[in-house]
Amino acid sequence: MLDGWFLVFILFWVVILISLMAIGGFFMFRKFLKRLPKQDGKSDMDWEEYYVEKTKKLWTSDVKELLEELVSPVPELFRDVARQKIAGKIGEVALNEKAKKIDLDIVIKGYILATPKRDHKFLRKKLDELKIDLAPYEHLF
Repeated sequence: MLDGWFLVFILFWVVILISLMAIGGFFMFRKFLKRLPKQDGKSDMDWEEYYVEKTKKLWTSDVKELLEELVSPVPELFRDVARQKIAGKIGEVALNEKAKKIDLDIVIKGYILATPKRDHKFLRKKLDELKIDLAPYEHLF
């Protein structure tokens, strides 16, 4: 019934569809895990939103442009998630330091802390492109 090339074609599409569903399921599961409440009753995403909301009035247009520049290397598909995570960490740093406004120092600290260790090479490259001295931030890496 299924001969040669048609059988190969069907099997190829079965493998492709299963692979795509597995990849999509992986990312959906990660998002689900980030939404699960922790011991304090809030999830990681709830805390990110909290810090962004609490520090909204501290952001200037220059700092927003810098944040956009910092997330520009991230693929467009994941850029919104990266922007939210980095902005949340910057907000957390600003609140911890009781800052009156978010400045370059706070942005760089939050950017470093929000970036996974595996991406620090790209982070350093981006900060070098922007001619930002990393010496005061080496302890954060």
